Amino acid sequence: MKMLHHQFVETAKKFSGKMAIIDRTTDRRVTYGKALIASLILSEKFQKYDSGFIGIMIPTSAGSVLAVLASLISGRIPVMINYSTGAVQNCQFAQKKCDFKTIITSKALLEKIQCPVIPGMVFLEDIMESITTLEKLSAALRSKLPTYFLLKTLHQGDENDTAVILFTSGSEKDPKAVQLTHKNFRANVESLREVYHFDEKDIFLANLPLFHVFGQTAHLWAPFYVGMTIVTIANPLDFSAVCQILREEKITLMVGTPSFFWGYLNKSQPGDFESCRLMICGADKCPDALRKGYLEKHNKVLLEAYGATETSPGLTVNTPEHNRPGSVGRPIPGVQVRLENYETGKECKTGEIGKILVKGDNVMKGYFDDFEQTSLAIRHGWYDTGDMGWEDEDGYLWHVGRLKRFVKIGGEMVSLIKVEDVLEKLVPEGTRVCIVEIPDQMKGARIVAAVTEKVDEKEILKKMGEQLPNIALPKNFVIISELPQMGSGKIDFRATTNIVRDMLQKV
Repeated sequence: MKMLHHQFVETAKKFSGKMAIIDRTTDRRVTYGKALIASLILSEKFQKYDSGFIGIMIPTSAGSVLAVLASLISGRIPVMINYSTGAVQNCQFAQKKCDFKTIITSKALLEKIQCPVIPGMVFLEDIMESITTLEKLSAALRSKLPTYFLLKTLHQGDENDTAVILFTSGSEKDPKAVQLTHKNFRANVESLREVYHFDEKDIFLANLPLFHVFGQTAHLWAPFYVGMTIVTIANPLDFSAVCQILREEKITLMVGTPSFFWGYLNKSQPGDFESCRLMICGADKCPDALRKGYLEKHNKVLLEAYGATETSPGLTVNTPEHNRPGSVGRPIPGVQVRLENYETGKECKTGEIGKILVKGDNVMKGYFDDFEQTSLAIRHGWYDTGDMGWEDEDGYLWHVGRLKRFVKIGGEMVSLIKVEDVLEKLVPEGTRVCIVEIPDQMKGARIVAAVTEKVDEKEILKKMGEQLPNIALPKNFVIISELPQMGSGKIDFRATTNIVRDMLQKV
């Protein structure tokens, strides 16, 4: 099994004149041949920095893609840093956790997010300006070497070496540093290619950040594995611009979180999604109303999939041929799924809710410098996702929420996700909802509904009572005009819970 950067070189040599990156933010178009030369130049520049880990904090762009490739070619391990929430704290947390200094970033980004310069930051703009004509010529000549000899000049290593460090979202507690290997990514890409039939004719919208595993696999390793073109945009929240790109670049593949897909749907015009053959929704549960919206407005099927940072990420998927709306699909080739009773540890029967455990070559090496958490997460080769679900008679997995999003009230386990699902169908169109748990001295927990618009609480509770037991009904409704979310587009449950708690204390 090849190293990821070796695979990129082989692809670049094969498709030298083909467009690799269309950067719609900087209006740069980079062929595979030029991407190879640029990554070779940058890899030489990175040699002056400490070996081991190197931080990368750049929005999705030609620059971020080339920086990741150059890191691996130079023998360094990219540590991807989230710039969307608390950039300074995230940089310092990453530097301390992984014990490194250098962070490759962008002046334009720091200016946009108003982030001060911290020790160790190096600007990509300065690196690019420092490149000499001799360095360009040298890299261009090197790129012309026969593939076999060119690969010998790159960092070698082993398929089980760490390819990248990604941090868990931290939506529930402090982030963990996930070590994903070359083997992890390749296994996942090969499995996804088998079910989705990726090929070099595909044009992939790269709208997700590379500090998120969804973006890392979908917008970097999958496209460069087969020779696709990626079209990057630095700001996935510029919904109108994304819709324009979809139409103009004739995008065939796109992925996203429900919140992003809502934005694209609301800003889209007829025909914007005409060229899309696959639209995959993940990271959060896909609401029925969102699926219905795409079907009615664009006659496009939104396919739901499921994965985790620790699994590179794909685990189960719906496909055009095998789609069961509401489920998160069936396991991809090479992935085993086991549902385990959360109390007895026994394997669940068909239809019985249990903890979701998975096994496969896509499962991470472990959490960096955290043997305890790794041991808790991976037992006998099975990774405990921390999620709950059930499997139907045809092997489709139905995700019912994280175990942490179950609360015990009156001795009964209540799924906050299920309460959300019921509530979503009863609120006015366009209203976002999030169900949170607030500690209650009398009952141990109280369920509270956060909604983005005022609703008829009495009528909604009456209708919810027809589908849910009384203990699962929200005891309060609070209005938060905009629910906080992570850079990936997932709702930030911890931040939402804190806001709700503060609002209730003031009442």
